Amino acid sequence: MGSVREILITGGAGFVGANLAARILSEPGTHVTVFDNLSRRGTEHNLAWLRTLPAAKNLRYIHGDVRNSKQVSDAARHADEIYHLAAQVAVTTSIADPQRDFDTNAAGTFNVLEAARRHGRQPLVVFTSTNKVYGSLETVPVEKAGSRYRSVNREWNGADEETPLDFHSPYGCSKGAADQYVRDYARIYNLPTVVLRMSCIAGQRQFGNEDQGWVAHFVYSVLAGRRITVYGDGLQVRDVLHVDDLMDAFGAVRLAIGGTAGQVYNVGGGMDRAVSIRELLQRIEARVGRQARLDSSETRPGDQPLYVSALDRITGDTGWRPTRSIDDILDSIVGFYASNRAQIVQRAGAEANDDAEDDLKDAGVMASVLGLTRAMAGDAR
Repeated sequence: MGSVREILITGGAGFVGANLAARILSEPGTHVTVFDNLSRRGTEHNLAWLRTLPAAKNLRYIHGDVRNSKQVSDAARHADEIYHLAAQVAVTTSIADPQRDFDTNAAGTFNVLEAARRHGRQPLVVFTSTNKVYGSLETVPVEKAGSRYRSVNREWNGADEETPLDFHSPYGCSKGAADQYVRDYARIYNLPTVVLRMSCIAGQRQFGNEDQGWVAHFVYSVLAGRRITVYGDGLQVRDVLHVDDLMDAFGAVRLAIGGTAGQVYNVGGGMDRAVSIRELLQRIEARVGRQARLDSSETRPGDQPLYVSALDRITGDTGWRPTRSIDDILDSIVGFYASNRAQIVQRAGAEANDDAEDDLKDAGVMASVLGLTRAMAGDAR
């Protein structure tokens, strides 16, 4: 590598991508290429925000699609590092259109790997996979315990990387196939690749909807007085990770690439940041001083009643572990809402837009939100 790090981020205008681009741009001697087709909600807004950053002169944007192998190859030609984040991310969308899901997630990842291999620069390739590769986790029996599910095995400390793969849904299949390709390109072609099987990531710059970004979706819905559908009994547990902690994990696996190349890591909040749907809704209500309006529906196929990431492997190999709490996550999302309410409401659908602000003022929420935003000035990385 030269004195300047040339970084390519596919899906770089998305929630994780924009946070990563901003983090890397803040580091000296970096050039960042954001490769994105801007098809996802909020990507234009995130790209516009990236262009306002102090180091924006070192930012390049390419309107491209990972399904187009030539576009990917051209974008990756000079890359020292590739962070492959572009994906179709919703289980429901994968069921409705499995061809598009496969073309984006599996074939798109193959295009990225081939571009990395063929240019001969041996760039670092970090791929964001998903906990959905473990399916419904039938190997972890659960029981009800108050407001959540817990493992019948009291010594269970989360799903580790040896948990059997069990792709359950077209989305699980496409991401799982991509996950295995990324791992194998390290073994067969000696590419320094790293797979991060991510749990629930949340924080600023997340526009959030029911199918993806559900923590932000809950927060925004409660703030705007919109109804939330809870699937199943609401006892399902996930470990939630602040997006800034994820940025730290990206940096940790890069700095330790001598040992992390070819590895797969589960990345999430771990046992200390595990929370059920019901519990998170209660915390949001307490945080914003407003009740959630809830509807209920049947459990969705393949839903994991309990998923928590075991972090032993990534902590042992890199020293990384989460440092930000669930309350920190909620503060980041509420602060982002306060600064970007118009864009969030517009993309969520104009459901009583005028009334929502009046309701928030009546509940005293806007004063709290705006006060938090001032306290968090400069935090949106």
